[in-house]
Amino acid sequence: MSAALLAFVTTFALVTAVELPDKTFVATLVLTTRFRNDAVITGVVGAFVLQALIAVGFGSALTFLPDQLVSAIVGVLFGVGAAMLLREGFRTGEDAAHDAARAGAPVTFPRAALTSFGVLFAAEWGDASQLATAGLVARSAQPFAVGIGAFAALVTVAGVAVLLGRKIRSRLRPRLLQRVAGFVFAGLSAVAFGSVFLG
Repeated sequence: MSAALLAFVTTFALVTAVELPDKTFVATLVLTTRFRNDAVITGVVGAFVLQALIAVGFGSALTFLPDQLVSAIVGVLFGVGAAMLLREGFRTGEDAAHDAARAGAPVTFPRAALTSFGVLFAAEWGDASQLATAGLVARSAQPFAVGIGAFAALVTVAGVAVLLGRKIRSRLRPRLLQRVAGFVFAGLSAVAFGSVFLG
């Protein structure tokens, strides 16, 4: 398997696992209860394009630094992602989705798309998947493959949310998925820090 294909597959799998129980999935579910599906998809895809470019740009900038420093930064990125996921995964309280359905006049397509864009663009800032994308770019030096993998994963998760709506929310165990993803991130962080001290 080529380095680019491996980077794509790794990124797609990791970002999908992280986003399924994350606020991106829940936010998309909520948006589909309020707006037309095509407007939501248009808005979230636009947000994901920009956020993937930002994460890839940050990760690419890291590749110009010395290897040990990059490993330390990647370790910190994955460590922060692990902490975020594990905090959410072990948080007390119920796994209930917010019901945002409201009656009223229909919202225009541009307004619904812009609202969806704004919500998802804000939700992705400092998100675990954004940190993972930057970290994977820095580690693999395959910015295009990682960027496409991250974008494809984000769109896939949003597509699942739009197609299945609120019904799938009751069948998933978001906290369990967050815990598993958090431990995976912690392992990646440990590997990155290990290469600092052993490299």
